[in-house]
Amino acid sequence: MSHETPATDRPLTTALAEAAGMAGHAPSVHNTQPWHWTVLHEGLELRVVRERHLSAMDPEGRLLVVSCGTALHHARVALAAEGWTPVVERLPDPDQPDLLARLTGLKHTGADPDAMHMVQCMQVRRTDRRPVSDEPIPTAALGEIDRAATREGVNLQVLDDTQKIQLASAAQQAAAVEADEPQLQEELAYWTSRAGTGTGLPPEVLPQEAPRTTVPARDFGRHGTLPVGPGHDRAAVYGILWGTEDEPDSWLRAGEALSAAWLTATRLGVSLVPLSGVVEVEATRHALRHMLSDLGYPYISMRLGLADPTHAGPPHTPRLDTAQVVDTSAVRDYLP
Repeated sequence: MSHETPATDRPLTTALAEAAGMAGHAPSVHNTQPWHWTVLHEGLELRVVRERHLSAMDPEGRLLVVSCGTALHHARVALAAEGWTPVVERLPDPDQPDLLARLTGLKHTGADPDAMHMVQCMQVRRTDRRPVSDEPIPTAALGEIDRAATREGVNLQVLDDTQKIQLASAAQQAAAVEADEPQLQEELAYWTSRAGTGTGLPPEVLPQEAPRTTVPARDFGRHGTLPVGPGHDRAAVYGILWGTEDEPDSWLRAGEALSAAWLTATRLGVSLVPLSGVVEVEATRHALRHMLSDLGYPYISMRLGLADPTHAGPPHTPRLDTAQVVDTSAVRDYLP
């Protein structure tokens, strides 16, 4: 394969390195950013970083792999914006369990304007834990977010009023269980005291007080500095991303679907907040399965709504330097 883009003579290796770097904007559980990219001459490899695994909160690694899936989707979109379409091999080598994906066989199909817009959304997307406004999400916008997830092979179940109450109950139960786990609380304290490291959740993205929401927000064990405002989330929509399998490859696709849904929501001016606590506890994860009529497995729940325009949103969470998450040593001589 030629390393040159037909239209611009832009090296493929440059596009690959920049896509891996852009994937650093992806969301991850507690901003752990548990991914590492290797740039090759004609592809990318995505590996999980076990050192940033929340082992007490997420012992089986579901959210770890979901987080890496969001980065995988970000990289795919960034490549599409540059005109490249890869073949994605998920979990390509059983002998390398940390190798989650390989992007190869890249073909130049022309820059995708929608992907270019999504790259812009990557840079402005954030997690806003404040209560949303009383303005309902337009039905058309909710449909677009649903279709974005579905295109990644994952379902989005929008909850009715009865199911919202069931989700709230499950979230309360999960919070009570996790509050009694010292190791989990220590882990949470660690990732909310990482100022200056490029990871974790700084005080400015955490609410000053518990938001008034139908489904309880996570108790981070400390108050932040983000004003929550006087609102409630009565107009919020709650949903569950789910699929028919509960294996690492399905968790990876769930992350890709979460990224697709979140970027679409950002483009449409919709706030999306993942609610991971309810899937971290086995009993409440099973409760979510029952809400899905036992048809599949819940990967993560979420809240959707329109942010209150009268209050400034939170800043972006910090990010690791690109050099810490992207290895370009194999192609260094080919980069500008």
